Amino acid sequence: MCTRTLWLNSGQGPIAGRNMDWAQSLDTNLWALPSGADRTGIDKDPNPLTWKSRYASLVATAYDLATVDGLNEKGLAAHILWLTESAYGDRDTSQPGLSISLWAQYYLDQFKSVKECVDHTREKPIQVRPQGDPVSGRWSTVHLALSDDSGDSAIIEYIDGVANIHHSSNYTVMTNSPPFDQQLEHLRKYQGFGGDLPLPGTTEAADRFVRASYYLSKLPQVDSPRQAYAALLSVMRNAAQPFGVADPARPHISMTIWRTLIDLKRRIYAFESSFSPDIVWVQLNKVDLEKCQKLDLSQEGLVGDMSGKFVETRPFDFMSA
Repeated sequence: MCTRTLWLNSGQGPIAGRNMDWAQSLDTNLWALPSGADRTGIDKDPNPLTWKSRYASLVATAYDLATVDGLNEKGLAAHILWLTESAYGDRDTSQPGLSISLWAQYYLDQFKSVKECVDHTREKPIQVRPQGDPVSGRWSTVHLALSDDSGDSAIIEYIDGVANIHHSSNYTVMTNSPPFDQQLEHLRKYQGFGGDLPLPGTTEAADRFVRASYYLSKLPQVDSPRQAYAALLSVMRNAAQPFGVADPARPHISMTIWRTLIDLKRRIYAFESSFSPDIVWVQLNKVDLEKCQKLDLSQEGLVGDMSGKFVETRPFDFMSA
């Protein structure tokens, strides 16, 4: 479930795309979160990670309980995607603990580049703690993708209790299972990436990884941001999961319920629901980032620039592991 891409050769600066695939609605809304917020990584934990946010951010939420996608004012983007193989280990209280609901938000709050995120994670390890989806009951096994306005990229996966960090601007595609190093090995079997196999066409995560990598590599440079957005959306739609009845034999395959597109250079965040023909977008430089505000995406008729349509709202409470 889910696909993330990072287009570096658009001629318009780096642009990130992301599909959210899930079995039911996440009641997603967009939130403008100001800097200066005090956060605690886990409630009632002997050693929670605590911090005060340095940077404002625009985020997409799940149930208004977790940040699953977002962009901060410095041009750092974060995306949470599913990874069945994720294993976070038993709680080790010698390391500060952080709920999955806050994982992406922590990086958006504290850092302005991928390199800063990676260096900090290596120098001061934290322990991410899983939690259940409050609606489906699924245990949240996820991995994290980061990108910034320089085109840098990193993917962090917890395997056997260890944070595996894959850091390179070459890592422009991420889907789901298997873990990232195995995805790269699988990719090399296909034409254009060192192998002989033809382009695959199924909705399996490994096939979407190959297909998104292939079409991303074929995108031509364009003359305007508008053309760039349309071009990357064409790749994201190709990797999307169509509407359909859930398949009991493949419980980890779900339809695409929404997608986002992030212009990292211009700080533009676009959102497209699979249940609407319209796209909305937000320009961070036109949003008052000094106060907490919400854009309720359940409203009908939303289309176009929503930068001035946010409503000041009490901050939501992150779900604790």
